[in-house]
Amino acid sequence: MDRSQPLWVYPEKNPALLQSIVGEFDIHPVTAQILISRGLKTLPEIHEFLYAKLPNLFEPDLFPDMNKAVERIRVAIQKQQKILIYGDNDVDGMTAAALLTEFLRDAGGQIYVHIPHRTMLKKSLMGDALQFALSHHCSLLITVDCGITAAKEIQEVVEQGIDVIVTDHHEPTSKIPHCIATLNPKLINSTYPNRDLTGVGVAFKLAHAVLNELIENDEINPSQIDLKSYLDLVALGTIADMGSLKGENRILVRYGLKQMKKAKRIGLAKLFQVSELEQGDLAPVEVASKIVPRLNSLGRIADPIKGVQLLLIRDPAEAETLAKELDINNFERQKIERKASDEIEEYLFQHREILSDKAIFLYSENWHPGIIAILSARIAKQYNRPTLIVSIEDGIGKGSIRTIPEFPLLPILKANEELLINFGGHDYAAGFTIKQENIPAFKKAFLRAAEQRLQDVDITIKLFLDAKVQFTELTFDFLESLTLLEPFGHDNSPPILYADAHQIWPPKVVGKYHLKLFLEEGDRMLEGIAFGLADKKELIRRKDIDLCIAFTPHINLFHNKASIQLQIKDFQTKLYN
Repeated sequence: MDRSQPLWVYPEKNPALLQSIVGEFDIHPVTAQILISRGLKTLPEIHEFLYAKLPNLFEPDLFPDMNKAVERIRVAIQKQQKILIYGDNDVDGMTAAALLTEFLRDAGGQIYVHIPHRTMLKKSLMGDALQFALSHHCSLLITVDCGITAAKEIQEVVEQGIDVIVTDHHEPTSKIPHCIATLNPKLINSTYPNRDLTGVGVAFKLAHAVLNELIENDEINPSQIDLKSYLDLVALGTIADMGSLKGENRILVRYGLKQMKKAKRIGLAKLFQVSELEQGDLAPVEVASKIVPRLNSLGRIADPIKGVQLLLIRDPAEAETLAKELDINNFERQKIERKASDEIEEYLFQHREILSDKAIFLYSENWHPGIIAILSARIAKQYNRPTLIVSIEDGIGKGSIRTIPEFPLLPILKANEELLINFGGHDYAAGFTIKQENIPAFKKAFLRAAEQRLQDVDITIKLFLDAKVQFTELTFDFLESLTLLEPFGHDNSPPILYADAHQIWPPKVVGKYHLKLFLEEGDRMLEGIAFGLADKKELIRRKDIDLCIAFTPHINLFHNKASIQLQIKDFQTKLYN
């Protein structure tokens, strides 16, 4: 597979601000430059980024409809009316459903919880919720991580005498559901300051508001419920849904990871065991790569309600059995995904002309609908293009789209609404259903829109550099200081530094696809590992070459001995000139 050379984007320099940051916070100049590179422009902004705590969270009643939602839930608890929590079938939906279910049960509510199968058509989801609510005699339906685009379907629920509260974070369409309350930070009239809350974040805000009201009215003992106990779920769902790790989300995930490390949620603890992860040393990347796929495997190829059950379970033996089942499901999901991924890679290799377009649009009857979101995300990242993948079954296509910042999705989806059965999501990740006969017309429209709106530079892979560094500055103390910037994740990635270095020995190929580099700068020698760059060995096959390297430093433990190693993202030599 050809590999295009990334475009290096060098950091913005602001010497006066850098000196102010160093003086104010007593941090390393390189760390200060990283903060500037991340777009932080004032000392108060930087203080909040580095040191914000739970009391800095926004008040939940900043949501315009929050008081209506709280009052309706209070009535339901007082009158012992049955409440249905209905969630989307991804990890954000599962965690949001588990959080509200656990909280409202602890608050004395009569709660049912239901998650639909991923293979169900989008238009039938609210019909599914209605049937469940009617069969279980529920008076109140609360959606989590879904519902904002289902105005018509929610109207049908309301007409059956069931009150509805929508909690969601997806972009709304032109018609907002007519119900008791709609909690969504992306509503046009929303006064909630954090537009980047995920579904589980909105659910947490609702729980917080309900608890405040119950305590204020002496309907619950303040010591009865600790909101911090739900932060592990908030962190898990936020990481899974690639919530921006800035502002309020950063606080929620930072404290949520601390809660996760306490291992008080038995099902999650068992899931960590089968994933061979130590809970004492957690970071979002481990959660995203090990825990999220196992939970998501239920939503993709099995029954996602089991994910909620695992998060709520109290019995260790049952939790272990369920965690092992998730592990097996994940293995099956990996096999299905690998087969489809190999097929797509081979197709792209045989049809290189596809890459002359500024977007990628693929469809097939061979791909499982549960794994197309993973595939579209991977291909979009690999080729830095908007990528749309459709799985076709019985004349209906289920599509998943991932994109780049320069090409938001909702305008193109709205412009072609007549070709689609339904659609929903964000500007950068969306899904839809479509009749098979409309796929060619939608493909033509999608590719044409990408061609019109994107320039060649937009689809060039970019490497954003945070700061230049000398090898002598790469000490254990410096790496420890970088933990101030954690948690790393979406919108707050691990810093990429760059340095001039001299290659003192030829590189070695490690594990078939990776390169090990032996580098020197000044009097310091460091090893670097360049994952997936073995195909570049010929460019630097001899020793005594001057390089500019882009890397993330990390501490490597081998035989209980710690050393600093560079994870090389890219390198440049005079051969590129």
